[in-house]
Amino acid sequence: MNGTTVFLAVFILYWLTVSALSKRGFFEKYNISAHGPILMIRTERGLNFIDRLASRKRFWKLFANIGIVMMFVGMTVMFSIIILSDIILLTSLGTEQLPEPGKLHEPRNIFLIPGVNEFIPVVWGLIALIVTLIVHEFAHAILARVENIKVKSMGILVALVPIGGFAEPDEEELFGVSKDQESPGMDEYKKLEPEQYRPSSSEKKVATRNQRARILSAGVMANFAVALIALALFFGPVLGAIAPVSNAMVVNVDPGSQAFDSQIREEMVIVRLDDTPVQSASDVLGYLSKLEEGSQVTVHTKSGGEISTHELLLKEPPETEASGIRIMDVVQNSPASQAGLEEGMIIKELDGMSIRSVDDFVDFMGNTSPGQTISMEVHDQNNEEIRTVQITLTSHHEDEDRGFLGIVGGPVGDISTSLGFSVGDMSVGYFPADVYLEMLKQIPSMMSQLSGWIIILGFPIIGFAGEGFPGFGTTLAQAYEPVGWAEPMGMGIFWIANTLLWIGWLNFYVGLFNCLPAIPLDGGHVFRDYAKALVMRITGNEIKATKIASATTVFLSLLILISIVFMIFGPYLVHGF
Repeated sequence: MNGTTVFLAVFILYWLTVSALSKRGFFEKYNISAHGPILMIRTERGLNFIDRLASRKRFWKLFANIGIVMMFVGMTVMFSIIILSDIILLTSLGTEQLPEPGKLHEPRNIFLIPGVNEFIPVVWGLIALIVTLIVHEFAHAILARVENIKVKSMGILVALVPIGGFAEPDEEELFGVSKDQESPGMDEYKKLEPEQYRPSSSEKKVATRNQRARILSAGVMANFAVALIALALFFGPVLGAIAPVSNAMVVNVDPGSQAFDSQIREEMVIVRLDDTPVQSASDVLGYLSKLEEGSQVTVHTKSGGEISTHELLLKEPPETEASGIRIMDVVQNSPASQAGLEEGMIIKELDGMSIRSVDDFVDFMGNTSPGQTISMEVHDQNNEEIRTVQITLTSHHEDEDRGFLGIVGGPVGDISTSLGFSVGDMSVGYFPADVYLEMLKQIPSMMSQLSGWIIILGFPIIGFAGEGFPGFGTTLAQAYEPVGWAEPMGMGIFWIANTLLWIGWLNFYVGLFNCLPAIPLDGGHVFRDYAKALVMRITGNEIKATKIASATTVFLSLLILISIVFMIFGPYLVHGF
């Protein structure tokens, strides 16, 4: 039984329970209403606090006016992404190149619900979801009070887990709906057609189009503001207070070996051998190769934020021949591709210099310049066929004074040491902790390009190369340590980093999604209001403007819904369920 089946079974049981309790009137005495499987839990607590926050009316109106502009920008961007995705998918469908369904297409991963969505960690995801809901709905409530619209209550929407929040303003004041049209929450008010926005009494205040737009766009603007603050802190002072410990990670330990008996485990990071710091697997290899057989070595490892020591005997010193680096990828139309270099080849020498590790390669390329011709000794994938090629470098796109080859290099394989056992009982591999951290820090500088925004939008799920970046989990965190202002915090800095990452990403994503011109999203109602105003200005006919705006919004809503469903289920139509 897979996770999706379990989730559906639990959800159906929950729905049946809610239905049974609702029929018995259980929820009414607690001011809770049930709408299918969704519970609306109301409270009047905090309304006085909302009034105090809303006292700075000039600031909040400016905030919301900027939010209207941001909503239309987000609306354009998100709708363009959806249309572009449709075109790509339809083109792939015609050429039978549609990718096979993966985790992204599983129904459980449609919802941004921690514990249900496989990509969202439970703890950090719940914290981020709660913050996202609070700031979004508080912003709605604050702007309602700024515009002198009464807020009757606030609350959360629950469908097994929290899925949303709501502010419950006076429906007559906000939309001009009479008492007999009363509905349970703000999401229900938003379902009303524009022609229903009429006062039930001539003396009753009714919000104008711009007032409604400010109230609706405030939630999106609040999400964007929180995302900006959280991600600025994450990519700024927080990542600046994290430094790599070592790139040497234990990737395998044979059970029953002396290393295993000494409590060395996979994914531990080696930081010192005796009193000698090590930064890479090559350092481990180099240090051990200088010792004699039978030497005792103290291995210092880091795991879970703690440094531990392990006393081992060196039975057989490892070989120190240059291992080279393996070409993991070749950039199209680069000097490397034009010279015939291919993925899987192994680089052994550059201009006569032995290349033992990725660090050696990076150091060499850092001292090259555009137009420089280098000599390269490369081996085939099996390390058998050897040839020498001459390559003229071009300029690097990030540094015009540095030479560009056009390859992505990685280690040839695990570097096996021989501490107290036969070679292979413990393998030490290259873990690019320093490179990975530097890549994280470079993301803000990429925001001037479309690629940077795409990375941010899908970063926790896609990451840099499809692996995703859920934050500093146990394995990743032990490759780093806090420095500077964060040093006294220990592992706490990684809690802060994970919290900021998920708060920033979820607020950014929810804000963008709410910009879509689709009912019942905030963007759909703002779009319909302004579409009606535009058509009315052209035609001068309110009834015609209302019908055209409503029909257009319904069409866009259906188009977006079908597009999202197609993105999820399209691969199954080609490859099967």
